[in-house]
Amino acid sequence: MDSSRNGAPCGLEWHDLLADTDLLVENTVPESAAEAALDVDAIRRAHPSLVILSISDFGRGNEFSTWQATSPVFHALTSELSRSGLPGRPPLIPPAELPYDVAAAQAVFQLLSLYHDRLRTGAGNRIDFSILDGAMQTLDPAYGMTGSAAAGVPLSQAPRGRADERYKYPIIPCQDGFARICVLAKRQWRGMFEWMGRPEEFADPKFDNLMVRFGSPTLLPAIARHFAGKTRAELEQQGQEHGVPTAAVLTLEEALDTEQIKARAFLRDVELAPGVTGPVPAGVVEIDGARAWADDVPDGAAPRPAAKITAHRRGELPLSGLRVLDLGVIVVGGDTGRILGDLGADVIKVENSAFVDGARAAQGATGMAPGFAAGHRNKRSIGINLRDPEGHRLLRELARAADIVLTNFKPGVITSLGLDYASLQDVNPGIVVVDSSAFGPTGPWAKRLGYGPLVRAAAGCTDQWVFPGEPGSFSDAVTVYPDHVCARVGAFAALALLVRRERTGRGGSVSVAQSEVMLSHFAAKIAAGERADRPEHDGPWGLFPAAGDDDWVAVTVRDSADWSALCSVIERPDLLADPSLADAAGRDAQRARVDEAVAGWTAQHSPADAMSALQAAGVPAGAMLRGIDLADWEYYRARRSFRHEQHPRSAEPYVLEDVQIHAEGIADPPLRPAPLLGEQTYVIAQELLGLDAAEVADLVERGVLETVDAPVAPARSGATATAG
Repeated sequence: MDSSRNGAPCGLEWHDLLADTDLLVENTVPESAAEAALDVDAIRRAHPSLVILSISDFGRGNEFSTWQATSPVFHALTSELSRSGLPGRPPLIPPAELPYDVAAAQAVFQLLSLYHDRLRTGAGNRIDFSILDGAMQTLDPAYGMTGSAAAGVPLSQAPRGRADERYKYPIIPCQDGFARICVLAKRQWRGMFEWMGRPEEFADPKFDNLMVRFGSPTLLPAIARHFAGKTRAELEQQGQEHGVPTAAVLTLEEALDTEQIKARAFLRDVELAPGVTGPVPAGVVEIDGARAWADDVPDGAAPRPAAKITAHRRGELPLSGLRVLDLGVIVVGGDTGRILGDLGADVIKVENSAFVDGARAAQGATGMAPGFAAGHRNKRSIGINLRDPEGHRLLRELARAADIVLTNFKPGVITSLGLDYASLQDVNPGIVVVDSSAFGPTGPWAKRLGYGPLVRAAAGCTDQWVFPGEPGSFSDAVTVYPDHVCARVGAFAALALLVRRERTGRGGSVSVAQSEVMLSHFAAKIAAGERADRPEHDGPWGLFPAAGDDDWVAVTVRDSADWSALCSVIERPDLLADPSLADAAGRDAQRARVDEAVAGWTAQHSPADAMSALQAAGVPAGAMLRGIDLADWEYYRARRSFRHEQHPRSAEPYVLEDVQIHAEGIADPPLRPAPLLGEQTYVIAQELLGLDAAEVADLVERGVLETVDAPVAPARSGATATAG
């Protein structure tokens, strides 16, 4: 194929290829010669059924479209950076290339959503995908759902500096390193109390209260004394015996060498270059019990022809017509259903007050909090007692007319409840069942209790999230990663199986291991191992103080062209003329000198002014925004990223995400507020189960179904949840 014209393919062979193509992914730079040469608008006119994903740093058609970005810039502009680090210290750039990795999952989810729509309508579309949008929505959304320990408070309400949140999922030193624990629920505290030998100091029942424990100045030191003489392995074993989620803080190398990773064959050796072989992750999901791997050959069924293009349906949503039974809890469970509901699916949250979702339990007296409102909007709720045989039968009836079932219970629970694909296919062979867990459904760690912070510890991420040269300066206490990205992985895998269902009529199962999703984001480091024949980044590369109170700007030089532009902006021709700084190696060798020069300039400017001046010269730079700043920044306003939503249980409207897909004719997410537990039980039971009002009332009276007004049993929060 001739691709000599400005990097864009041309000739008849290119158009013949497009005629037989379903999806096109391109990342030409906006307003560049390559973008003009590719001419996506002409491609769409010639191939109207093609679904196109156009990727750029800041989206197309706005005043920021030609700006440049890197991971530190994305971290700054998503507000992630403002929360990363330790109290009283500068912010810390998180490890790896997380903004790109999480945005990729969001991009695939959007692409498959529109492809699913194309299978029904025949009409293609073009997604204007911004990596910044994807990173903001998928890494640690400031206005998104938060974990149980946050008590429903969104990240946007975080204090100005780096808050000391380490007490929520504390990391305790031990004999051979560190271990992280989770003591949130009352039962977990009771287990911790027994494990410590029932110390009289903490015998008062008031310690059953989470906030009392958080406020105790002596509890963590007492736990540290208890841990001091034990190894990480001993602590993990004893924690499991006492029902206290406990994870060793492992290095990346230790994480890859665990019995769990080996048992699940997570890594495969691949030839990365001629004569160079290295280990890479063997896929991030399991489909029908087998790893989804690029070399796997799809079944031989012929693809179904695209539907005849129908009239353009402006203002509709790509997943309308899908029905989802959402049994998910906490963040990853809640957000998987929410993103499907935002794109039009009818998402029914199946719940019961005896085993209430931990996120709902944290709502407080009003019955609603911003985090829950964010994670469960555009859903309906039915209260069903799944431990009652009749309740179990009713859920199977709901599954008969459903497309997707979402769960994130401890592995084995959905099988025991008869909600796995093998059990449901007899009532609905086309159903897709998604399960998400901390470490996967198989292997020696399969049934470990796991929460996001513990998964990060066990996967080597926490050990990477430290200040350079300061082992033990763990700084990942505030992030909810990887919950939101795992939600996208589960959702796009489910959509992939629905695409397969169009060919075969068969549904299937999806399994997502959060630890493996996380490790996949360290794939480059895993493949490289200890090899380091060049600096990881050019210089300068990092954060620099700006004028103001705890205000910072990310400045990143990628190459000598950026270096020349930077020297011009900061008016340092002497640096540009210095031959010892002419290449990356020289700048790396004198990084302290270079950083001092840049810091001297940034300290005289506001973050916004420094960012604008550098971006105007083509140097990737980003002002550190805080969560509360996002909705008012011009970029997010132009992209319509946020909106106010009024919940009936809230005196003030919440700021929540708005546009999910930038594509022609795709509507904004509906405005259906997060439901109360069982709020739509009567409607769903009558509409989908064919029951009349009297029959529903009888089931409510007998405790099989539950409504908002029904008496509730004492809650046992998150009894079987395994991850954030």
